[in-house]
Amino acid sequence: MRKKRWVYPSLIMWNKKKNLIQMERIEEKIKEKTEAVLKSMKGNFSLEGLDIQTTNGTSSIKIYVQKTGGITIDDCASISEKMSVHLEVDGFISGSYRLEVSSPGIEKKVAK
Repeated sequence: MRKKRWVYPSLIMWNKKKNLIQMERIEEKIKEKTEAVLKSMKGNFSLEGLDIQTTNGTSSIKIYVQKTGGITIDDCASISEKMSVHLEVDGFISGSYRLEVSSPGIEKKVAK
């Protein structure tokens, strides 16, 4: 006979709130590092958006960047390489992750 397991809603809510707070801290740290990387690069770059989602232990990090005169694929690659080093060394993300750096695109609303 199988024992019943009791689940306490308050404990579940606490865990969800704790995870949400952790994600907010991680997002803030990644935002700070991204802005520092952009500032160190030649050109007038700006961070237009950041999207972090975690599914089955894998994090998806999308960084949207703009540059005066337009951003190139080489700019995105350079930012991606520099951010990968920060993510690996600083250990913001536990487990595997996928990093995407791109312009916001025409269809994406630009945040001010």
